Amino acid sequence: MPVRPLAMTLCLAVSGIAAGEELGREVFTKIAQPPCALCHTLQAAGATGTVGPSLDEIRPDRQRVITTVREGIGVMPSFEGKLSDEQIDAVAEFVAKAAGTH
Repeated sequence: MPVRPLAMTLCLAVSGIAAGEELGREVFTKIAQPPCALCHTLQAAGATGTVGPSLDEIRPDRQRVITTVREGIGVMPSFEGKLSDEQIDAVAEFVAKAAGTH
């Protein structure tokens, strides 16, 4: 019955993706302080901020989000040391997927 182990593996993989996506959404909307959603527009997060660029429009890829979150840019502060590597990776994955660049 090799189908059963494969099905279990796929379920675990999908659960991991869903959990990572949820963490990314949480970082974007709540965990980061100030939250990304306060300044940025991102339809997938229900965010309509107008201080920073609309992420739906600039469509950053995963690496661009990671670099920007770690280093900051313009008036956006660096979140290095404020967010864990896991949180930064999750928010980058969430934004890139929402922007269609994943």
